[in-house]
Formats: sequence, C-alpha cells, structure tokens
Amino acid sequence: MSSHIKALQERRANIWEQAKALLDTAEKEKRDLSAEEEAQYQALNTDLDKIDARAKDLLEAEQRTKDAEDAFAKLLAKPADQRQQPQEQDSELRRWARGEMRGIDIAKPDGVSFRDLTKGTATAGGNTVPTTFYGRLMAHLIEVSGLMMAGPTVLNTASGETIEIPVTTAHSTAALTAEAANLPKSDPAFAKRTLGAYKYGVLLQASTELLTDTGVDLESYLAMQAGRALGNAFGTHAITGDGSSKPTGIITSASTGKTGGTGAGGAFTADDLIDLYYSVIAPYRNSASCGWLMRDATLGTARKLKDKQDQYLWQPSIQVGVPDTLLGKPVHTDPNVAAVGTTAKSVAFGDFSQYFVRMAGGVRFERSDDYAFNSDLVTFRAIIRSDGLLVDQTGAVKVFAGAATAVPVNATRRDPRTNSSTASGRPNCGLS
Repeated sequence: MSSHIKALQERRANIWEQAKALLDTAEKEKRDLSAEEEAQYQALNTDLDKIDARAKDLLEAEQRTKDAEDAFAKLLAKPADQRQQPQEQDSELRRWARGEMRGIDIAKPDGVSFRDLTKGTATAGGNTVPTTFYGRLMAHLIEVSGLMMAGPTVLNTASGETIEIPVTTAHSTAALTAEAANLPKSDPAFAKRTLGAYKYGVLLQASTELLTDTGVDLESYLAMQAGRALGNAFGTHAITGDGSSKPTGIITSASTGKTGGTGAGGAFTADDLIDLYYSVIAPYRNSASCGWLMRDATLGTARKLKDKQDQYLWQPSIQVGVPDTLLGKPVHTDPNVAAVGTTAKSVAFGDFSQYFVRMAGGVRFERSDDYAFNSDLVTFRAIIRSDGLLVDQTGAVKVFAGAATAVPVNATRRDPRTNSSTASGRPNCGLS
C-alpha cells in the first residue's frame, strides 16, 4: 500500500473522531446539534465520502498497474514467434471497432465467476477479475450497483430461455408427541419462480479521431461506458422492480422485519436497527453475504446512532477497501433504496446471496458508421439480458419500514441520534 493511501486512511480516522466529538458533546449537554455543529458534522461526513472515493480510485489504479506489469511479464516470457500473435479476443474487438466487422458477441470467459466480486484489492477479489473486455465491463457494472456489490448469486447461462427455480416459502415444523401417538405431518411449502432475460441496451458514440488514436485504450473506454450505463439501468430494477416486464427487486420481495414507531416520520432508532438485525435468523446472519443496504443519506443518519452501552453502531473500517460495518456487518449503499420516510422501506438487512441475478449469454456489441454520419461519429450498441429474484422468501432479507404516521404537533418522538425522547411541534414562547 502506498504512503499516500496510508495518509488517507489516517485522515479518515481523524475526521471520524472529530465527528464523534461533536455528537458526544451535544449528548453530554443533553441537546441537539446546533445549526453550526450540524453544518460541521455534515461537512465531515462529506469529507469521509470523498476520502472513500479517492482511496477506491487509488487502489484500482494500483491494481491496474499490477495487471499491466503481469501482462507484460507474460509477454516477455514468450518466444518471439508467439509474441507476434495477437490475442484473439482483443484483436477481434479492435477489428470490429475499426469497422471491419459489424457485430461481436463478448461471451463470459470459462472458469470465471463474478459471485461476491469486489475489485478493491487483490485479496478482496481483484485476483478473480480477468483482464478481458468482459471482465472489465462486468467490474464496472457491479461497482455502480450496491446490490451487486453486496454479493448476490450470479447465474451465467448461454441462452435466455426461462429458468424455473424452486423457492421455499415455509419450512417444516415439529411438535411434542405423546408415546404411541401419531406423528404430526408437516411438509415444507415450495413455489416456483421464473428467471427470464430482460434486455438492457445503450448507445455509445465515439469520434473517428478517438478510435484511430493508437494511444487510446479502446477496450477500457468501451467497457467503462457500457458497464456503468447497463449497471445503472439494471441496478434500479434489482432494487425496486415489480416483476412486471422487469426483474423483481430485492426490496419488493423482502419481508418487513421492523416497523418504526408512530410519530417518528419514518425515522429509525438504534433499537429499531438492532431489532431488524435479530429479525433475520442466525443461519442467514452468519452468512458471508449478510450485510446492510441503504442509500448514502440514510447511512449518514445511522452513523449517529449509539446502543445502550453508549457505543456507536457504525464502525469505520480500519482497512482501505473493506466496507464499514454496522453492528459488525458490512454496509453497502445504493441510491435506488428509498429515503427515510413514512411507509418507506429505507433499510434492508440479510443474506444477499439469496438474491439470484441471471445473466443470459454474454454482451452483444454492434457498431454503425451511418447512425451519426453527419457528425463523423461511430455509434456502438451494447446489449445484455438479465433478470433478478429473491429466491428464499422465508426471511433471508428483511427491511425496516417507516411508520405510516408522521410527526403530529406537540407529540413526543424518539431522537434517532441519542435514542431519547424529545418534544416536537411549535416551540413554547411563553404565551398561554
């Protein structure tokens, strides 16, 4: 790890200590943050997010450098006659980009799984990411979706026919039985869910000058642009899709594990998150893919919460590239999760490996020199076919839902930061 990354890590820890000091001071004085303190706290949270993004970029740059060095080392180790032979897939892609071929299918490389993929560090998954075009595109698709980063089960199929998957809707139960009495019958309940292959596509345009410039890393450019666009489109439906001509989102399928108190405006307390945590049974909680999913603004609220032992529920990671934790479980953020509000499902917790993502075939790319002929632009079309479904609906993933009642005037509510009661409504100005 470079000295710059270590310095970022130390700065991140210092910023969090400053944020905690603000919260602790207000709590000791039994008051809310002042307007100035709140602004300072939000600025510190913004700095934390910027450092996280910067550290991620640096780690990816170091990994790309290592990948390039490894590739050059392999090339230099080959005999001269083998070095003159271009890589089949890359040369085919370049010939297509130059207009020598109209279409190309980028199939998933054999032996490569994108299950639990994280690109951040080599040990966290970087070593599983191939340096092929498909691998780069999938890495970019995953990094823009919090759910894909959370570790769903990815099924790669060669074609897009409908797949039927049996799902458990209820487990068998046993009962105390008297001697010689008949044993009660209790069968598990099953249902069938189908995974289809919905099409997601994007048009990309590049100038002729860009494509003819030999210094441009064409594969990385196309992979980044297509991967992010397709990831954003699929990621939205993977969270909130209703299953009607689109994937079924994980928030849509998940059961409610905890509902907020009335008069709280949809906000959660420390006790609410602890209750949500224990609403998921131990086998799912102990899974390597168990974690939290929420949007960034919601995480900002969760950072303020303490348990009854006066310990913060949220703990910053001491290792760059490793997710922060909430009650000891990793936190993933996705902008498609609902914001805190009445009736809103703003937090999800559970075993995300029980969410199945189906990727049908590879990535189809086609090009057209005619679509933007008057602008001298080359147009590329990228298409994937995918679907998503929570297959275990017995409680593998549960959500926190805000109460249906907003804060009434002069009601008592729970302060989500201190977990104490405060009066709401109009301030008392001494008038009767």
